[in-house]
Amino acid sequence: MSSQINVGDIVGRISHNSDVLFKVAGIIEEAPEQKAILRGLDIRLYADAPLVDLIKKNPSEISKMRQEFIKKNSECMRQIFERRVDDKSKVFLRGQTCSKGLSRSEEAEYFELPGSVLHMDGDKDYLDLCKTTYSQLNITVYGFPVPEEEQPKVIKEYLRQYKPDILVLTGHDGLVRNNTSFKDICNYRNSNYFVEAVRKAREYEPGRDDLIIFAGACQSHYEALIAAGANFASSPQRVLIHAFDPVFIVEKLAYSSIYDTLTVQDIIKNTITGLDGVGGIETRGCLRLGYPKSPY
Repeated sequence: MSSQINVGDIVGRISHNSDVLFKVAGIIEEAPEQKAILRGLDIRLYADAPLVDLIKKNPSEISKMRQEFIKKNSECMRQIFERRVDDKSKVFLRGQTCSKGLSRSEEAEYFELPGSVLHMDGDKDYLDLCKTTYSQLNITVYGFPVPEEEQPKVIKEYLRQYKPDILVLTGHDGLVRNNTSFKDICNYRNSNYFVEAVRKAREYEPGRDDLIIFAGACQSHYEALIAAGANFASSPQRVLIHAFDPVFIVEKLAYSSIYDTLTVQDIIKNTITGLDGVGGIETRGCLRLGYPKSPY
């Protein structure tokens, strides 16, 4: 069975009943056996496993699990657009954003300026999926594939160049095999890189409402990321998170008014994984209204 496994194959782990699909990113010799380096297909998990523990998945099995992934994503998107309709109908009722005496036709002349995003991701495939979703959600994003270990080295330059409202630092992570000390950051594959990148970003912009930061991936060291300066991070319960959870958090922040300080529950309820996978602190929205709308 192991001789059939090659780089690029989609596989499941026999010992885990193939609960997660992985792409084989590499194969290494580690006595007394060969191991595969694995990257989650639909979740941000980095792992390794002996080749003998892997089983290649056929197209129908892959398609079935991908359909479930797409279904969850589509449901979140539907809820987001329904919420936006409700939010838009309410925003003009507020004295802060609408002058007294405006007619409905005048109200329609307002335009929205949501927050912009800088997204650095250790996985180009995930980044491309996220960029497509940002586009569907009408969010301006500057997205770059940057390996996790390189993110702390380049973060300040990217921030100076693009000046985003929201910064997203993602990729792959996970607990090192056979380690159970959740407090020791050395037991995580990439959490230390995310933490250092957040610290560098906070040196550039200390204000948590002036630069909103999401950082982390599957099983990341949540407490260390928040302490370093992230507004939102994964993973409070060290669980696997959905690939699009960071995007859905960003959407809520980008399209919430600068007059609103959002509760964590309001933001996290937009995600697929929920509070076990993602948490954070109260944060102000980024959306500004403009007037009048140009005819051009």
